[in-house]
Amino acid sequence: MRWLDRLLGRQERPQTLGQRGEAAAAKFLRRIGYRIILRNFRCQLGEIDIVALDGDTLVFVEVKTRTYDEPSPEDQVNARKHHQMTKVAKMYLGRYGNEQPPARFDVVAVVWPEDGEPEIRHTRSAFQATF
Repeated sequence: MRWLDRLLGRQERPQTLGQRGEAAAAKFLRRIGYRIILRNFRCQLGEIDIVALDGDTLVFVEVKTRTYDEPSPEDQVNARKHHQMTKVAKMYLGRYGNEQPPARFDVVAVVWPEDGEPEIRHTRSAFQATF
Protein backbone atom coordinates (compact mmCIF):
# COMPACT_ATOMS: atom_id res chain seq x y z
CA MET A 1 0.00 0.00 0.00
CA ARG A 2 2.55 2.52 -1.15
CA TRP A 3 -0.23 4.95 -2.04
CA LEU A 4 -1.26 5.01 1.64
CA ASP A 5 2.32 5.71 2.71
CA ARG A 6 2.51 8.59 0.24
CA LEU A 7 -0.87 9.89 1.38
CA LEU A 8 0.28 9.86 5.01
CA GLY A 9 3.61 11.45 4.10
CA ARG A 10 5.70 8.37 4.86
CA GLN A 11 8.73 7.79 2.73
CA GLU A 12 10.41 4.48 2.02
CA ARG A 13 13.91 4.29 3.36
CA PRO A 14 16.38 2.78 0.95
CA GLN A 15 18.04 -0.34 2.29
CA THR A 16 21.68 -0.10 3.25
CA LEU A 17 24.21 -2.40 1.64
CA GLY A 18 24.31 -4.43 4.86
CA GLN A 19 20.52 -4.85 4.92
CA ARG A 20 20.49 -5.94 1.28
CA GLY A 21 23.29 -8.41 2.01
CA GLU A 22 21.48 -9.87 5.02
CA ALA A 23 18.29 -10.28 2.96
CA ALA A 24 20.27 -12.00 0.17
CA ALA A 25 22.00 -14.25 2.73
CA ALA A 26 18.67 -15.25 4.32
CA LYS A 27 17.21 -16.04 0.90
CA PHE A 28 20.30 -18.11 0.03
CA LEU A 29 20.14 -20.04 3.31
CA ARG A 30 16.44 -20.78 2.81
CA ARG A 31 17.21 -22.04 -0.69
CA ILE A 32 19.73 -24.58 0.68
CA GLY A 33 17.29 -25.83 3.30
CA TYR A 34 17.86 -23.70 6.39
CA ARG A 35 14.85 -22.50 8.35
CA ILE A 36 15.30 -18.87 9.42
CA ILE A 37 14.24 -18.49 13.05
CA LEU A 38 15.22 -14.89 13.65
CA ARG A 39 17.05 -12.04 12.00
CA ASN A 40 19.03 -9.41 13.90
CA PHE A 41 18.88 -10.94 17.37
CA ARG A 42 20.00 -8.19 19.72
CA CYS A 43 20.77 -8.17 23.43
CA GLN A 44 23.00 -6.14 25.73
CA LEU A 45 26.00 -8.24 24.66
CA GLY A 46 25.66 -7.62 20.92
CA GLU A 47 23.91 -8.89 17.82
CA ILE A 48 23.72 -11.98 15.65
CA ASP A 49 22.59 -11.38 12.07
CA ILE A 50 20.67 -14.61 11.49
CA VAL A 51 19.61 -17.47 13.75
CA ALA A 52 18.54 -20.50 11.72
CA LEU A 53 17.96 -24.22 11.89
CA ASP A 54 19.91 -26.61 9.68
CA GLY A 55 18.22 -29.91 10.42
CA ASP A 56 18.29 -30.09 14.22
CA THR A 57 21.32 -27.80 14.58
CA LEU A 58 20.88 -24.20 15.65
CA VAL A 59 23.10 -22.02 13.47
CA PHE A 60 24.30 -18.53 14.36
CA VAL A 61 25.19 -16.73 11.15
CA GLU A 62 27.37 -13.66 10.69
CA VAL A 63 26.78 -11.90 7.38
CA LYS A 64 29.50 -9.66 5.95
CA THR A 65 28.58 -7.61 2.91
CA ARG A 66 31.08 -5.58 0.92
CA THR A 67 31.33 -4.04 -2.53
CA TYR A 68 34.89 -5.36 -2.81
CA ASP A 69 36.59 -8.68 -2.18
CA GLU A 70 40.02 -7.63 -0.90
CA PRO A 71 40.33 -8.22 1.99
CA SER A 72 37.64 -10.87 1.78
CA PRO A 73 34.55 -10.38 3.94
CA GLU A 74 35.19 -13.75 5.62
CA ASP A 75 38.61 -12.53 6.79
CA GLN A 76 36.92 -9.61 8.53
CA VAL A 77 35.15 -11.96 10.95
CA ASN A 78 38.06 -11.92 13.39
CA ALA A 79 38.75 -13.36 16.86
CA ARG A 80 37.07 -10.40 18.55
CA LYS A 81 33.89 -11.03 16.53
CA HIS A 82 34.08 -14.77 17.32
CA HIS A 83 34.18 -13.97 21.04
CA GLN A 84 31.33 -11.46 20.82
CA MET A 85 29.13 -13.88 18.83
CA THR A 86 29.92 -16.67 21.29
CA LYS A 87 28.71 -14.53 24.20
CA VAL A 88 25.48 -13.60 22.40
CA ALA A 89 24.89 -17.20 21.31
CA LYS A 90 25.42 -18.42 24.86
CA MET A 91 22.79 -15.96 26.07
CA TYR A 92 20.41 -17.07 23.30
CA LEU A 93 20.97 -20.75 24.12
CA GLY A 94 20.23 -20.02 27.78
CA ARG A 95 16.54 -19.89 26.93
CA TYR A 96 16.67 -23.64 26.29
CA GLY A 97 17.78 -24.47 29.83
CA ASN A 98 19.81 -27.65 30.28
CA GLU A 99 18.47 -29.27 27.09
CA GLN A 100 20.33 -27.11 24.59
CA PRO A 101 20.31 -28.06 20.91
CA PRO A 102 23.56 -28.60 19.01
CA ALA A 103 24.81 -25.28 17.67
CA ARG A 104 27.45 -23.92 15.33
CA PHE A 105 28.67 -20.68 13.76
CA ASP A 106 28.50 -20.03 10.01
CA VAL A 107 29.64 -17.03 7.99
CA VAL A 108 28.00 -15.79 4.82
CA ALA A 109 30.04 -13.39 2.70
CA VAL A 110 28.19 -11.25 0.19
CA VAL A 111 30.29 -9.38 -2.36
CA TRP A 112 27.93 -6.98 -4.10
CA PRO A 113 29.65 -4.71 -6.61
CA GLU A 114 27.84 -1.47 -7.35
CA ASP A 115 27.31 -2.45 -10.98
CA GLY A 116 26.49 -6.14 -10.69
CA GLU A 117 24.84 -9.04 -8.99
CA PRO A 118 25.94 -10.32 -5.58
CA GLU A 119 28.30 -13.24 -5.12
CA ILE A 120 27.40 -15.26 -2.03
CA ARG A 121 29.86 -17.55 -0.25
CA HIS A 122 28.85 -19.70 2.70
CA THR A 123 31.27 -21.13 5.25
CA ARG A 124 29.73 -23.79 7.49
CA SER A 125 31.29 -24.20 10.93
CA ALA A 126 33.41 -21.12 10.29
CA PHE A 127 34.73 -21.06 13.86
CA GLN A 128 34.32 -22.69 17.26
CA ALA A 129 32.90 -21.06 20.36
CA THR A 130 35.58 -19.15 22.25
CA PHE A 131 34.60 -20.52 25.70
